[in-house]
Amino acid sequence: MIELYIDGSTTGNPGPSGIGIFIKGEGHQIKMSEYIGVYSNHITEFKALLRGLEEVQKLSPTIVSIRTDSQIVYAAVEKRYAKNAEFAALLEKILVITDTFDLFFIKWIPDDQNKAAHALAREAVRKNLP
Repeated sequence: MIELYIDGSTTGNPGPSGIGIFIKGEGHQIKMSEYIGVYSNHITEFKALLRGLEEVQKLSPTIVSIRTDSQIVYAAVEKRYAKNAEFAALLEKILVITDTFDLFFIKWIPDDQNKAAHALAREAVRKNLP
């Protein structure tokens, strides 16, 4: 099983944004910190999940468990629905990838259980501020 921890960080809302991705399991331990431009905090969280899933897909896992501290991302993926058009467009891409896995789970976790992804997301923003 692959565990994917994701987080997004913005300075301002919208503002400079970064994503943090921590992938572990099946002999992997991958950390990614990427600056993605200027977005709202919720869009940043969806983009973190999409980017993380793109990386996980390269590993060809059969079971994937996602951990996020974003309740809006958790709810959208769990319900397979987002009312907001921007969220819905990203969610559609996310679901295309999740549907390729034999088993897929998403779990909401509190901030204190998502420290690795959070630190990576903050680092991406910090490195790109003037």
